[in-house]
Amino acid sequence: MKIIKGSARILGKEVSTDIHCSSKYLPGKDTAFIATVAFDNVAPGFAKTFIKGDIIVAGENFGINSSREQAVHVMHQMGVAAIIAPSFGRQFYRNAINNGMPVIECDISGIVAGDALEVDLAGGSIAVPAKNIVRAVPPLPAAVQALLEAGGLIPFLQKHPDWNLKEQTA
Repeated sequence: MKIIKGSARILGKEVSTDIHCSSKYLPGKDTAFIATVAFDNVAPGFAKTFIKGDIIVAGENFGINSSREQAVHVMHQMGVAAIIAPSFGRQFYRNAINNGMPVIECDISGIVAGDALEVDLAGGSIAVPAKNIVRAVPPLPAAVQALLEAGGLIPFLQKHPDWNLKEQTA
């Protein structure tokens, strides 16, 4: 898996993607529209200045209370390359992986908006080369890396119709 490079875009802690990336709060709006206003309530103008390939760096419990896959779809529409946070809401974390969004649990201290980041999912590191910050993180399991490379669970299963979980874990 390649190294993901992008600029840090900072969000706070306890960010509920159900509130900030959901049509539940913008009835009748589609994913493309929601991507233009995502996170405005916690960081005004966030989506409007977001550049495809940027990396969200957030505080604890990013995606808390989120059970909607739509949040990940909105972030894909925005061009989010990965999300780094000390912890994630469990449902959001799994939805992210199932929908091909790299999510990495890591200490974010010292990382500020605009820092150039390098994320090595296979090697298990997050780096800010200009600041000589390198944080070791557990490498993502090979199965998770395969899902991310394929673009998520459904594209993975479409590419591997004969894949059998029982055989993989035996």
